[in-house]
Amino acid sequence: MNFHEAEKRVKELHRLLNQYGYEYYVLDQPTVPDAEYDRLMQELISLEEKFPELKTPYSPTQRVGGDVLEGFSKVEHSIPMLSLANAFNEGDLRDFDRRVRQTIGEDLSYVCELKIDGLAVSLKYETGIFVQGSTRGDGFVGEDITANLRTVKSIPLQLKEEVTIEVRGEVFMPKKSFVALNKQREEMGADLFANPRNAAAGSLRQLDPKIAAERNLDIFLYAIGEHEGKTIKTHSEGLDYLDSLGLKTNKERRLCQSIDEVLDYITQWQEKRPELPYEIDGIVIKVNRYDQQTRLGSTAKSPRWAIAYKFPPEEVVTKLIDIELNVGRTGVVTPTAILEPVRVAGTTVQRASLHNEDLIREKDIRIGDAVVVKKAGDIIPEVVKPIIERRTGEEKVFSMPKQCPECGSELVRLDEEVALRCMNPKCPAQIREGLIHFVSRNAMNIEGLGERVITQLFSEKLIRDVADIYNLKREQLIQLERMGEKSVSNLLFSIEASKNNSLERLLFGLGIRHVGSKAAKILAEKYGHIDRLMEATEEELQSIHEVGEKMANSVVTYFQMPQVKELIKKLRASGVNLEYKGPKKDEGKIIESVLTGKTVVLTGKLEQLTRNEAKEQLELMGAKVTGSVSKKTDIVIAGFDAGSKLTKAQDLGIEIWDEKRLLMELNRRESE
Repeated sequence: MNFHEAEKRVKELHRLLNQYGYEYYVLDQPTVPDAEYDRLMQELISLEEKFPELKTPYSPTQRVGGDVLEGFSKVEHSIPMLSLANAFNEGDLRDFDRRVRQTIGEDLSYVCELKIDGLAVSLKYETGIFVQGSTRGDGFVGEDITANLRTVKSIPLQLKEEVTIEVRGEVFMPKKSFVALNKQREEMGADLFANPRNAAAGSLRQLDPKIAAERNLDIFLYAIGEHEGKTIKTHSEGLDYLDSLGLKTNKERRLCQSIDEVLDYITQWQEKRPELPYEIDGIVIKVNRYDQQTRLGSTAKSPRWAIAYKFPPEEVVTKLIDIELNVGRTGVVTPTAILEPVRVAGTTVQRASLHNEDLIREKDIRIGDAVVVKKAGDIIPEVVKPIIERRTGEEKVFSMPKQCPECGSELVRLDEEVALRCMNPKCPAQIREGLIHFVSRNAMNIEGLGERVITQLFSEKLIRDVADIYNLKREQLIQLERMGEKSVSNLLFSIEASKNNSLERLLFGLGIRHVGSKAAKILAEKYGHIDRLMEATEEELQSIHEVGEKMANSVVTYFQMPQVKELIKKLRASGVNLEYKGPKKDEGKIIESVLTGKTVVLTGKLEQLTRNEAKEQLELMGAKVTGSVSKKTDIVIAGFDAGSKLTKAQDLGIEIWDEKRLLMELNRRESE
């Protein structure tokens, strides 16, 4: 394929991938299988690697930046992002309506929108290209979080029209993603996020865009700031215009002709709120016509033409009957409150995680207490506090045991962790939870082997490790509860099919600490076969850009264990695939140079090369490019405004190059 043909194909791939992404992430109506999207994306990646000049900032491949940021620069909002005044009851809303009508008369309508509980952001597009994203900040000055916002797949990098426009919206974390993230953090012994809003805000303020990319964030756009060209007269027209550009707005909005219609809308969503896949904490009411908004004006803090009705938090009181202990697959011991059944936010709650001993002690929660319960983010049942005034003296202070409740091994608290862990790899609870993880959708995806069936098989001693799954027989399965001939046949077929999974699914399923699904894919692609990965050293693993010290140590330690080597041997004997089957990146031919084998850090602004271009050139010369300066760093390449990394390099006596020295080395390589 020549350059002209490649250019034409790249444009077509942009069009297809943008359309399919819009259908999937914005409309929630995918028209092609995931495999087809992945195939087209891989084709585009290959073409951009072969013809680097065809790679553009708005290419669908450029969602995740590779560089760790040194900090966030400030962004001044040309139109302030004011906060809204709040209403807490019907009286507040009728007062708002009365004030509006006193100024503009009776000819008005309101647009009601769900108040998404996330982080307010501003997006700027120039001739249809996404160029900058920032936080609300204090309303006048925010922070530049463009790299992190590029990872939000529902934010288009290129609009359907070549317009210059600034739009405002709310980035949020869907409930499902929030639950999965907190489960992962709990297994790691890390502090949990209190609610999806905190999780979303924390994700967008990560200096490493890769972390934001893993958090599965989403967005709804709700307003236009500055724009050129099109004349728009009402807020509802503005939202429709955002839709036409390919931006994602919330479709649950309603145009209301009176405050009574507004109140009906609020009542409706207060009841339907638990059914939504994202969190809302109220309803936003805005005067629809822009000319009327202008007449109403704003105070120093908030517009007079809009108000936010805040839902009252739903908290209930019940009795804490007992505290149970659960051991997860990584050995973390989690205390769980057993409650008298009580209805909270639309569902009956009988259990609530207490997370760790420190939280129980801090809140002074005791067995037998009357406690206040709510759902964190309307999702996860949480014990807010005990009602001390109701204590009778019969309540019992809870203390975590020193031994594992499942196997009796001593519990330990690792450095910088709040959780207690059982370190016994043969602990029955860890094995059982590990089996459940192994067969899960993102791991080996064995349909029909849910938690109930795994628990039965484990209790009957039919499986003791994941390799035993591949030796199950029809006559064993048919004896299980609610397992008929058809169910058994389907399960055996699914088990057999899982043998052909690519290596990354197996690696993730094994539950190696610190190795999530993304890291498993990186390791599988890098090493190709589990045998080569098992021989890798910590130093080799840390040379991979995405692998840190903790992950490298965890992988090496895991594969050194005799029981793991025996497990891999059993999986091999059962015919489970141990190779990577996915597409491999063309890493390019390494050209020997003075940089071959050196660890290099880029910092500051380069004039003639972008950061990614410099990184690619360095890697072609055999260098390993990392994001932080340490004693292992050989060279720091410093551009303008180099900050703390340059200072640290000087303190450590590390060799420092400027961009001119780097370009000299590149030119020398090209002339050879």
